[in-house]
Amino acid sequence: MPLSLFSRNTALANRDTSKLPPLLSLLAMVAALSILLPIVAMVGRADWTSLFSDITTPAALNALKLSFATGLITTALCLLLGTPLAFYLARSSSWVSAILRVVVNLPLVMPPLVGGLALLMLLGKRGLIGAPLYELTGISLPFSTPAVVIAQVFVSMPFMVISVEGVLRAQDPGFALTAASLGAGPWTVLRRVTLPLIKSGLAAGTVLTFARALGEFGATALFAGNREGVTQTMPLAIYTAFNGGGVSTSAAIALALLLMATAFIIMMLTRSWYPKGSVQ
Repeated sequence: MPLSLFSRNTALANRDTSKLPPLLSLLAMVAALSILLPIVAMVGRADWTSLFSDITTPAALNALKLSFATGLITTALCLLLGTPLAFYLARSSSWVSAILRVVVNLPLVMPPLVGGLALLMLLGKRGLIGAPLYELTGISLPFSTPAVVIAQVFVSMPFMVISVEGVLRAQDPGFALTAASLGAGPWTVLRRVTLPLIKSGLAAGTVLTFARALGEFGATALFAGNREGVTQTMPLAIYTAFNGGGVSTSAAIALALLLMATAFIIMMLTRSWYPKGSVQ
């Protein structure tokens, strides 16, 4: 077959396979609209003339400050605790690590309210740890600001672990072995070789964890409550507004738009940290 004919047939094949059948294109459009239209409706209902004043009311500012403060603390804790856990899961093939991996991923699939109930059973005044803690120190964790952080850590930790473990599994172990053979100790290998190689996973896990912490609602509502200035985060302030209390409805929509804009920016930044040609 002449080379020119082969090239033309290859180009036609590539062009044909790049097109979806009409039915699949229609279904894809319906899927995209099912996500886009609610967002458009939210944007359309916003009172743009009072947007700034809505998100600067005392209740809205308290919720905003609490969400960002607890989100940052949660992200730091997940980075500190989740990274070692990701190392263990990535480098272990035992049945214990297989079960632990499933347990770590449970908060992703279970209803958040179930997570809040589990935290109450553990840390409540009658909980497994909460009861002796209260008897010895008089400290009660539920319905306090630390409870917000604990609930956020519970639901956000999987994002850090999954992001870091995925990058660790894709890493070539030869670099660390070479460094070790040249006399580098474990901490030197970790600091000078491994961490620079997995920085994209650390960055992605950090921003995804922060985004998940900002949007956490169910576990926080059940375990931490909904006290303005103490445990009322932005999602709880939005919920409260539509039940006749706290911030106004227009402020709730403004806060919702702020959350959506934050999530959008975070997802765009996260996408840019993945190598070109990856699944992302």
